[in-house]
Amino acid sequence: MNKIRVLVVEDQSIVREGMVAILSLQSDIEVVGEAADGIEAVQLARKTRPDVILLDMVMPRQDGLETIPKLRDTTPNAKILVLSSFAESNRVYQAVKTGALGYMLKDTPRAQLLQAIRDVARGQASIHPSIAMKVIHDFDDASGSCDSIEHLTQREMETLRLIARGLSNQEIASTLVVHERTIAKYVSSILNKLHLANRTQVALYAIREGLATPAG
Repeated sequence: MNKIRVLVVEDQSIVREGMVAILSLQSDIEVVGEAADGIEAVQLARKTRPDVILLDMVMPRQDGLETIPKLRDTTPNAKILVLSSFAESNRVYQAVKTGALGYMLKDTPRAQLLQAIRDVARGQASIHPSIAMKVIHDFDDASGSCDSIEHLTQREMETLRLIARGLSNQEIASTLVVHERTIAKYVSSILNKLHLANRTQVALYAIREGLATPAG
């Protein structure tokens, strides 16, 4: 099995070294680079092509919020997982809006952080439970332009429910017995119809609408 290639971006050297040490002990994770600020992160991402970018929010020269869209342009296939000390809903929402797939806090237990890395590597949204409801409330206030889920087809609704339950495209395809490319088309259509920017926003929308539990 291919290892998850991770780029660690953190300005505090002792914190960065600690994260690298933890990740290096995992048989399925490979640290491909370390960066101390956003500018260095973009340069290293271009060079190393990581699967997951573990990104701090507060850094010198270029902070996390400014760095996320630059990383999305440079390495669009990389999944961005924010690891921050700050749990303010607006900060989290802005990170998600600009392209982060996950947002965890620095006091997250080691096992939970490792699972978050594995989840985002598979394309699943991962937001720290303690801030998820704050983000959903903030998202609710900011998403007034979303169309109703009534615009979705039956298959798109099924896909939306499964996204809310944390399934990846591959797992959804297996559940609905269709090709993974078909699920990708459903997800793209959901994004367009609901005027959402990325999969994490889709997951938050679905949770807000009460779709995180099985239908019926």
